[in-house]
Amino acid sequence: MILSPLTAISSIDGRYASKTSPLMAYFSEFALIRYRIAVEIEYFIALCELPLPQLAQVDKGAFPAIRQIEKNFNEQDAQAIKDIEKTTNHDVKAVEYFLKERFAEMGLAQVSEFIHFGLTSQDINNTAIPLMYRDGCRAILLPALENVQKKIQQRAEEWEAVPMLAKTHGQPASPTRLGKELQVFVQRLTEQVTLLQGVPYAGKFGGATGNLNAHYVAYPHIDWKQFADEFVSTRLGLKRSFPTTQIEHYDHLAAHMDGLKRINTILIDFSRDTWQYIAMNYFKQKIRSGEVGSSAMPHKVNPIDFENAEGNLGIANALLEHLSGKLPISRLQRDLTDSTVLRVLGVPLAHMLIAFLSLEKGLDKLELNTSAINKDLEDNWAVVAEAIQTILRREGYPKPYEALKALTRTNQAITEQRIGTFIDGLEVSEDIKNELKAISPFTYTGR
Repeated sequence: MILSPLTAISSIDGRYASKTSPLMAYFSEFALIRYRIAVEIEYFIALCELPLPQLAQVDKGAFPAIRQIEKNFNEQDAQAIKDIEKTTNHDVKAVEYFLKERFAEMGLAQVSEFIHFGLTSQDINNTAIPLMYRDGCRAILLPALENVQKKIQQRAEEWEAVPMLAKTHGQPASPTRLGKELQVFVQRLTEQVTLLQGVPYAGKFGGATGNLNAHYVAYPHIDWKQFADEFVSTRLGLKRSFPTTQIEHYDHLAAHMDGLKRINTILIDFSRDTWQYIAMNYFKQKIRSGEVGSSAMPHKVNPIDFENAEGNLGIANALLEHLSGKLPISRLQRDLTDSTVLRVLGVPLAHMLIAFLSLEKGLDKLELNTSAINKDLEDNWAVVAEAIQTILRREGYPKPYEALKALTRTNQAITEQRIGTFIDGLEVSEDIKNELKAISPFTYTGR
Protein backbone atom coordinates (compact mmCIF):
# COMPACT_ATOMS: atom_id res chain seq x y z
CA MET A 1 0.00 0.00 0.00
CA ILE A 2 1.00 3.60 -0.62
CA LEU A 3 0.79 5.89 2.39
CA SER A 4 -2.19 8.21 2.14
CA PRO A 5 -4.88 9.59 4.47
CA LEU A 6 -6.77 6.36 3.75
CA THR A 7 -3.89 4.00 4.57
CA ALA A 8 -2.14 5.91 7.40
CA ILE A 9 -2.07 4.10 10.74
CA SER A 10 -2.41 7.27 12.80
CA SER A 11 -5.60 9.31 12.62
CA ILE A 12 -3.57 12.52 12.65
CA ASP A 13 -2.10 11.51 9.27
CA GLY A 14 -5.30 9.82 8.15
CA ARG A 15 -8.78 11.01 9.01
CA TYR A 16 -7.56 14.36 10.32
CA ALA A 17 -4.71 14.93 7.85
CA SER A 18 -6.32 18.05 6.40
CA LYS A 19 -6.47 19.60 9.87
CA THR A 20 -2.98 18.63 11.03
CA SER A 21 -1.08 19.25 7.78
CA PRO A 22 0.17 22.73 8.86
CA LEU A 23 2.26 20.99 11.53
CA MET A 24 4.20 19.02 8.92
CA ALA A 25 6.53 21.98 8.43
CA TYR A 26 7.61 21.71 12.07
CA PHE A 27 7.26 18.12 13.31
CA SER A 28 7.89 15.80 10.35
CA GLU A 29 11.09 13.91 9.59
CA PHE A 30 11.62 16.38 6.77
CA ALA A 31 11.29 19.29 9.19
CA LEU A 32 13.76 17.78 11.65
CA ILE A 33 16.36 17.29 8.92
CA ARG A 34 15.85 20.84 7.68
CA TYR A 35 16.26 22.32 11.15
CA ARG A 36 19.43 20.26 11.64
CA ILE A 37 20.75 21.68 8.37
CA ALA A 38 19.97 25.20 9.58
CA VAL A 39 21.83 24.72 12.88
CA GLU A 40 24.86 23.16 11.19
CA ILE A 41 25.07 26.03 8.70
CA GLU A 42 24.74 28.75 11.35
CA TYR A 43 27.38 27.02 13.44
CA PHE A 44 29.82 26.88 10.52
CA ILE A 45 29.26 30.57 9.78
CA ALA A 46 29.78 31.43 13.45
CA LEU A 47 33.10 29.57 13.37
CA CYS A 48 34.13 31.54 10.30
CA GLU A 49 33.62 34.76 12.26
CA LEU A 50 36.12 33.65 14.90
CA PRO A 51 39.89 34.24 14.61
CA LEU A 52 40.57 30.72 13.35
CA PRO A 53 43.42 30.75 10.80
CA GLN A 54 42.09 27.68 8.99
CA LEU A 55 38.87 29.55 8.15
CA ALA A 56 40.36 32.92 7.31
CA GLN A 57 40.12 32.10 3.59
CA VAL A 58 36.32 31.82 3.70
CA ASP A 59 34.83 34.93 2.10
CA LYS A 60 31.91 36.36 4.08
CA GLY A 61 30.27 36.96 0.75
CA ALA A 62 29.74 33.19 0.54
CA PHE A 63 27.52 33.12 3.62
CA PRO A 64 24.25 33.92 1.78
CA ALA A 65 24.91 31.08 -0.68
CA ILE A 66 25.65 28.69 2.19
CA ARG A 67 22.39 29.67 3.89
CA GLN A 68 20.57 29.00 0.65
CA ILE A 69 21.27 25.28 1.14
CA GLU A 70 18.70 25.34 3.94
CA LYS A 71 16.37 27.88 2.35
CA ASN A 72 16.13 25.81 -0.86
CA PHE A 73 15.99 22.48 0.98
CA ASN A 74 13.42 20.15 -0.57
CA GLU A 75 12.16 16.59 -0.34
CA GLN A 76 14.76 15.35 -2.82
CA ASP A 77 17.52 16.73 -0.55
CA ALA A 78 15.90 15.06 2.46
CA GLN A 79 15.73 11.76 0.60
CA ALA A 80 19.40 12.11 -0.33
CA ILE A 81 20.21 12.42 3.38
CA LYS A 82 18.05 9.38 4.20
CA ASP A 83 19.95 7.44 1.51
CA ILE A 84 23.25 8.40 3.14
CA GLU A 85 21.82 7.30 6.49
CA LYS A 86 21.30 3.79 5.09
CA THR A 87 25.09 3.52 5.12
CA THR A 88 25.98 5.56 8.19
CA ASN A 89 23.07 4.26 10.31
CA HIS A 90 23.32 7.68 11.98
CA ASP A 91 20.94 10.49 11.08
CA VAL A 92 23.04 13.49 12.11
CA LYS A 93 26.21 12.14 10.49
CA ALA A 94 24.23 11.78 7.29
CA VAL A 95 23.40 15.51 7.48
CA GLU A 96 27.10 16.29 7.90
CA TYR A 97 28.06 14.23 4.84
CA PHE A 98 25.30 15.85 2.80
CA LEU A 99 26.59 19.31 3.67
CA LYS A 100 30.14 18.31 2.80
CA GLU A 101 28.92 17.29 -0.65
CA ARG A 102 27.23 20.66 -1.08
CA PHE A 103 30.32 22.49 0.14
CA ALA A 104 32.42 20.62 -2.40
CA GLU A 105 30.03 21.73 -5.16
CA MET A 106 30.49 25.33 -3.96
CA GLY A 107 34.29 25.11 -3.96
CA LEU A 108 34.51 24.95 -0.17
CA ALA A 109 35.77 21.36 0.18
CA GLN A 110 38.98 22.56 1.86
CA VAL A 111 37.04 23.88 4.87
CA SER A 112 34.29 21.25 4.99
CA GLU A 113 35.85 19.49 8.01
CA PHE A 114 34.67 22.44 10.06
CA ILE A 115 31.11 21.33 9.46
CA HIS A 116 30.05 19.75 12.80
CA PHE A 117 33.50 20.64 14.19
CA GLY A 118 33.92 19.47 17.79
CA LEU A 119 30.23 18.66 18.15
CA THR A 120 28.19 15.62 19.08
CA SER A 121 24.87 14.82 17.47
CA GLN A 122 22.95 16.07 20.49
CA ASP A 123 24.33 19.57 20.01
CA ILE A 124 22.40 19.57 16.76
CA ASN A 125 19.32 17.65 17.92
CA ASN A 126 19.01 19.57 21.18
CA THR A 127 18.97 22.89 19.34
CA ALA A 128 17.04 21.85 16.22
CA ILE A 129 14.19 20.23 18.19
CA PRO A 130 13.48 23.17 20.54
CA LEU A 131 13.59 25.45 17.49
CA MET A 132 11.03 23.26 15.72
CA TYR A 133 8.87 23.13 18.81
CA ARG A 134 9.08 26.88 19.38
CA ASP A 135 8.29 27.75 15.78
CA GLY A 136 5.46 25.21 15.55
CA CYS A 137 3.85 26.50 18.74
CA ARG A 138 4.13 30.13 17.71
CA ALA A 139 3.01 29.66 14.12
CA ILE A 140 0.26 27.05 14.46
CA LEU A 141 -0.69 25.82 17.93
CA LEU A 142 -0.92 29.00 20.00
CA PRO A 143 -2.80 30.97 17.30
CA ALA A 144 -5.32 28.09 17.10
CA LEU A 145 -5.71 28.21 20.88
CA GLU A 146 -6.13 31.98 20.73
CA ASN A 147 -8.96 31.51 18.22
CA VAL A 148 -10.75 29.24 20.69
CA GLN A 149 -10.28 31.79 23.48
CA LYS A 150 -11.68 34.53 21.26
CA LYS A 151 -14.73 32.42 20.40
CA ILE A 152 -15.44 31.77 24.08
CA GLN A 153 -14.86 35.46 24.84
CA GLN A 154 -17.31 36.47 22.12
CA ARG A 155 -19.96 34.17 23.56
CA ALA A 156 -19.24 35.45 27.07
CA GLU A 157 -19.83 39.02 25.91
CA GLU A 158 -22.90 38.09 23.88
CA TRP A 159 -24.50 36.29 26.84
CA GLU A 160 -23.07 38.46 29.62
CA ALA A 161 -26.47 39.48 31.03
CA VAL A 162 -28.26 36.13 30.70
CA PRO A 163 -29.29 34.87 34.17
CA MET A 164 -28.84 31.14 34.64
CA LEU A 165 -29.41 28.63 37.39
CA ALA A 166 -26.12 27.39 38.76
CA LYS A 167 -25.63 23.73 39.56
CA THR A 168 -23.32 22.73 42.41
CA HIS A 169 -23.09 18.99 42.98
CA GLY A 170 -25.58 18.78 40.12
CA GLN A 171 -28.23 20.45 42.26
CA PRO A 172 -29.88 23.89 41.88
CA ALA A 173 -27.73 26.60 43.46
CA SER A 174 -27.53 30.39 43.64
CA PRO A 175 -28.11 31.82 40.14
CA THR A 176 -25.27 33.12 38.07
CA ARG A 177 -24.86 34.66 34.63
CA LEU A 178 -23.98 32.61 31.57
CA GLY A 179 -21.45 35.14 30.34
CA LYS A 180 -19.58 35.05 33.63
CA GLU A 181 -19.41 31.25 33.59
CA LEU A 182 -17.81 31.39 30.14
CA GLN A 183 -15.49 34.18 31.24
CA VAL A 184 -14.13 31.83 33.91
CA PHE A 185 -12.66 29.66 31.16
CA VAL A 186 -11.27 32.63 29.25
CA GLN A 187 -9.42 33.83 32.33
CA ARG A 188 -8.14 30.37 33.21
CA LEU A 189 -6.73 29.93 29.71
CA THR A 190 -5.22 33.42 29.70
CA GLU A 191 -3.34 32.81 32.92
CA GLN A 192 -2.00 29.42 31.82
CA VAL A 193 -0.88 30.76 28.45
CA THR A 194 0.97 33.55 30.27
CA LEU A 195 2.72 30.98 32.46
CA LEU A 196 3.57 28.88 29.42
CA GLN A 197 5.07 31.83 27.59
CA GLY A 198 7.32 32.48 30.57
CA VAL A 199 9.04 29.10 30.19
CA PRO A 200 12.24 29.36 28.11
CA TYR A 201 12.87 27.38 24.96
CA ALA A 202 16.15 25.79 25.96
CA GLY A 203 18.86 23.97 24.05
CA LYS A 204 22.05 22.10 24.84
CA PHE A 205 25.29 22.96 23.06
CA GLY A 206 28.50 21.70 24.65
CA GLY A 207 30.18 18.81 22.89
CA ALA A 208 30.37 15.13 23.73
CA THR A 209 29.78 15.41 27.48
CA GLY A 210 28.84 19.08 27.79
CA ASN A 211 32.33 20.48 28.49
CA LEU A 212 33.39 21.52 24.97
CA ASN A 213 36.42 19.25 25.37
CA ALA A 214 37.21 19.02 21.64
CA HIS A 215 36.93 22.76 21.15
CA TYR A 216 39.32 23.59 23.98
CA VAL A 217 41.88 20.98 22.98
CA ALA A 218 41.98 22.33 19.41
CA TYR A 219 41.89 26.06 20.23
CA PRO A 220 42.59 26.57 23.96
CA HIS A 221 42.85 30.36 23.57
CA ILE A 222 39.19 30.74 22.48
CA ASP A 223 36.52 31.33 25.14
CA TRP A 224 34.28 28.55 23.87
CA LYS A 225 31.78 28.87 26.67
CA GLN A 226 31.10 32.47 25.69
CA PHE A 227 30.94 31.40 22.05
CA ALA A 228 28.39 28.68 22.84
CA ASP A 229 26.30 31.02 25.00
CA GLU A 230 26.16 33.66 22.29
CA PHE A 231 25.58 31.17 19.48
CA VAL A 232 22.58 29.59 21.17
CA SER A 233 21.05 32.81 22.47
CA THR A 234 21.86 35.33 19.73
CA ARG A 235 21.88 33.24 16.57
CA LEU A 236 19.28 30.62 17.49
CA GLY A 237 17.13 32.56 19.94
CA LEU A 238 17.18 29.83 22.58
CA LYS A 239 18.32 29.70 26.20
CA ARG A 240 21.51 27.69 26.55
CA SER A 241 21.26 25.06 29.26
CA PHE A 242 24.52 24.92 31.23
CA PRO A 243 26.04 22.81 32.63
CA THR A 244 24.71 19.66 31.00
CA THR A 245 25.67 16.10 30.26
CA GLN A 246 25.80 14.99 26.62
CA ILE A 247 22.14 15.92 26.26
CA GLU A 248 19.71 18.67 27.16
CA HIS A 249 18.18 17.98 30.57
CA TYR A 250 14.72 18.82 29.17
CA ASP A 251 13.46 20.43 32.38
CA HIS A 252 12.15 23.45 30.49
CA LEU A 253 10.61 21.29 27.78
CA ALA A 254 8.93 19.23 30.50
CA ALA A 255 7.55 22.46 31.95
CA HIS A 256 6.13 23.26 28.52
CA MET A 257 4.49 19.84 28.37
CA ASP A 258 2.98 20.36 31.83
CA GLY A 259 1.75 23.80 30.79
CA LEU A 260 0.07 22.37 27.71
CA LYS A 261 -1.53 19.68 29.86
CA ARG A 262 -3.10 22.31 32.12
CA ILE A 263 -4.45 24.18 29.11
CA ASN A 264 -5.89 20.95 27.75
CA THR A 265 -7.44 20.09 31.09
CA ILE A 266 -9.19 23.47 31.20
CA LEU A 267 -10.58 22.81 27.72
CA ILE A 268 -11.71 19.31 28.71
CA ASP A 269 -13.58 20.95 31.58
CA PHE A 270 -15.08 23.46 29.14
CA SER A 271 -16.04 20.71 26.66
CA ARG A 272 -17.82 18.70 29.34
CA ASP A 273 -19.67 21.71 30.72
CA THR A 274 -20.82 22.73 27.24
CA TRP A 275 -21.87 19.15 26.53
CA GLN A 276 -23.93 19.23 29.73
CA TYR A 277 -25.57 22.55 28.85
CA ILE A 278 -26.56 21.06 25.50
CA ALA A 279 -27.97 18.00 27.30
CA MET A 280 -29.93 20.36 29.58
CA ASN A 281 -31.27 22.11 26.47
CA TYR A 282 -29.69 25.42 27.50
CA PHE A 283 -27.98 25.37 24.12
CA LYS A 284 -29.31 24.23 20.81
CA GLN A 285 -27.06 23.52 17.85
CA LYS A 286 -27.44 24.94 14.39
CA ILE A 287 -28.64 22.29 11.98
CA ARG A 288 -26.50 21.86 8.90
CA SER A 289 -28.11 20.69 5.69
CA GLY A 290 -27.25 17.09 4.83
CA GLU A 291 -25.65 16.35 8.21
CA VAL A 292 -26.70 13.15 10.00
CA GLY A 293 -26.68 12.79 13.81
CA SER A 294 -27.44 9.09 14.00
CA SER A 295 -27.58 6.22 11.54
CA ALA A 296 -30.82 5.07 13.20
CA MET A 297 -32.42 8.12 14.85
CA PRO A 298 -33.10 10.89 12.32
CA HIS A 299 -33.96 13.53 14.94
CA LYS A 300 -30.58 13.62 16.68
CA VAL A 301 -28.20 16.60 16.63
CA ASN A 302 -25.28 15.35 18.68
CA PRO A 303 -22.64 17.52 20.43
CA ILE A 304 -19.92 15.73 18.46
CA ASP A 305 -17.53 18.69 18.24
CA PHE A 306 -17.19 18.91 22.02
CA GLU A 307 -16.91 15.13 22.31
CA ASN A 308 -14.23 15.09 19.62
CA ALA A 309 -12.33 17.83 21.43
CA GLU A 310 -12.52 16.03 24.77
CA GLY A 311 -11.24 12.79 23.25
CA ASN A 312 -8.32 14.37 21.43
CA LEU A 313 -7.32 16.51 24.41
CA GLY A 314 -7.27 13.35 26.52
CA ILE A 315 -4.94 11.60 24.07
CA ALA A 316 -2.71 14.67 23.99
CA ASN A 317 -2.48 14.78 27.77
CA ALA A 318 -1.57 11.11 28.01
CA LEU A 319 1.36 11.69 25.66
CA LEU A 320 2.36 14.98 27.29
CA GLU A 321 2.37 13.22 30.67
CA HIS A 322 4.83 10.65 29.34
CA LEU A 323 7.01 13.30 27.71
CA SER A 324 7.22 15.48 30.82
CA GLY A 325 7.89 12.51 33.08
CA LYS A 326 10.37 10.66 30.89
CA LEU A 327 12.51 13.26 29.13
CA PRO A 328 14.25 14.76 32.21
CA ILE A 329 15.51 11.28 33.17
CA SER A 330 18.59 9.85 31.42
CA ARG A 331 21.10 7.29 32.66
CA LEU A 332 24.44 8.85 33.63
CA GLN A 333 25.74 11.19 30.92
CA ARG A 334 23.26 9.96 28.29
CA ASP A 335 21.08 7.13 27.06
CA LEU A 336 19.08 6.94 23.85
CA THR A 337 15.55 6.83 25.27
CA ASP A 338 15.03 10.57 24.71
CA SER A 339 15.69 10.22 20.98
CA THR A 340 12.78 7.95 20.14
CA VAL A 341 10.44 9.75 22.55
CA LEU A 342 11.17 13.17 21.03
CA ARG A 343 10.11 11.86 17.63
CA VAL A 344 6.48 11.94 18.82
CA LEU A 345 6.72 15.53 20.08
CA GLY A 346 4.38 16.68 17.33
CA VAL A 347 1.78 13.98 17.99
CA PRO A 348 0.18 15.48 21.13
CA LEU A 349 0.27 18.90 19.49
CA ALA A 350 -1.55 17.45 16.47
CA HIS A 351 -4.29 16.06 18.71
CA MET A 352 -4.50 19.46 20.40
CA LEU A 353 -4.88 21.17 17.04
CA ILE A 354 -7.69 18.79 16.08
CA ALA A 355 -9.40 19.59 19.39
CA PHE A 356 -9.01 23.35 18.98
CA LEU A 357 -10.54 23.25 15.51
CA SER A 358 -13.41 21.11 16.80
CA LEU A 359 -14.09 23.57 19.63
CA GLU A 360 -14.15 26.47 17.17
CA LYS A 361 -16.64 24.62 15.02
CA GLY A 362 -18.77 23.63 18.00
CA LEU A 363 -18.86 27.14 19.42
CA ASP A 364 -20.03 28.51 16.08
CA LYS A 365 -22.97 26.07 16.11
CA LEU A 366 -24.29 27.01 19.58
CA GLU A 367 -27.62 28.81 19.87
CA LEU A 368 -29.03 30.03 23.16
CA ASN A 369 -32.30 28.44 24.28
CA THR A 370 -33.57 31.21 26.56
CA SER A 371 -36.89 29.51 27.25
CA ALA A 372 -35.22 26.43 28.76
CA ILE A 373 -32.89 28.56 30.88
CA ASN A 374 -35.77 30.71 32.14
CA LYS A 375 -37.94 27.68 32.89
CA ASP A 376 -35.19 26.23 35.05
CA LEU A 377 -35.00 29.47 36.99
CA GLU A 378 -38.76 29.68 37.36
CA ASP A 379 -38.94 26.09 38.63
CA ASN A 380 -36.35 26.73 41.33
CA TRP A 381 -37.46 29.59 43.53
CA ALA A 382 -35.85 27.80 46.45
CA VAL A 383 -32.51 29.26 45.41
CA VAL A 384 -33.51 32.70 46.71
CA ALA A 385 -33.55 31.28 50.23
CA GLU A 386 -29.89 32.20 50.62
CA ALA A 387 -30.67 35.81 49.74
CA ILE A 388 -33.64 36.02 52.11
CA GLN A 389 -31.85 34.52 55.08
CA THR A 390 -28.84 36.78 54.50
CA ILE A 391 -30.97 39.93 54.67
CA LEU A 392 -32.73 38.56 57.75
CA ARG A 393 -29.33 38.01 59.35
CA ARG A 394 -28.50 41.61 58.55
CA GLU A 395 -31.68 42.69 60.33
CA GLY A 396 -30.97 40.53 63.39
CA TYR A 397 -33.93 38.23 62.77
CA PRO A 398 -33.78 35.14 65.04
CA LYS A 399 -32.43 31.94 63.39
CA PRO A 400 -33.09 32.95 59.77
CA TYR A 401 -31.15 30.02 58.30
CA GLU A 402 -33.23 27.53 60.22
CA ALA A 403 -36.44 29.25 59.17
CA LEU A 404 -35.53 29.04 55.48
CA LYS A 405 -34.31 25.46 55.87
CA ALA A 406 -37.70 24.47 57.27
CA LEU A 407 -39.38 26.13 54.31
CA THR A 408 -37.20 24.82 51.47
CA ARG A 409 -35.65 21.52 52.55
CA THR A 410 -38.73 19.46 51.74
CA ASN A 411 -39.97 17.50 48.78
CA GLN A 412 -42.64 20.11 48.05
CA ALA A 413 -42.23 22.52 45.16
CA ILE A 414 -41.05 25.97 46.21
CA THR A 415 -42.84 28.55 44.08
CA GLU A 416 -42.90 32.32 43.94
CA GLN A 417 -46.25 32.19 45.73
CA ARG A 418 -44.92 30.08 48.61
CA ILE A 419 -41.94 32.39 49.01
CA GLY A 420 -44.29 35.39 49.06
CA THR A 421 -46.50 33.78 51.69
CA PHE A 422 -43.44 33.03 53.81
CA ILE A 423 -42.26 36.65 53.57
CA ASP A 424 -45.70 37.95 54.50
CA GLY A 425 -45.56 35.91 57.69
CA LEU A 426 -42.24 37.35 58.83
CA GLU A 427 -42.19 39.81 61.72
CA VAL A 428 -40.28 42.50 59.85
CA SER A 429 -41.16 45.92 58.47
CA GLU A 430 -43.03 46.41 55.22
CA ASP A 431 -39.89 47.94 53.69
CA ILE A 432 -37.93 44.76 54.44
CA LYS A 433 -40.76 42.61 53.08
CA ASN A 434 -40.75 44.63 49.87
CA GLU A 435 -36.98 44.29 49.65
CA LEU A 436 -37.28 40.52 50.04
CA LYS A 437 -40.10 40.23 47.50
CA ALA A 438 -37.98 42.06 44.92
CA ILE A 439 -35.56 39.14 44.93
CA SER A 440 -36.09 36.49 42.26
CA PRO A 441 -34.01 33.75 40.60
CA PHE A 442 -33.68 36.13 37.62
CA THR A 443 -32.21 39.01 39.63
CA TYR A 444 -30.23 37.23 42.35
CA THR A 445 -27.06 36.90 40.26
CA GLY A 446 -24.49 38.99 42.08
CA ARG A 447 -21.91 40.88 40.04
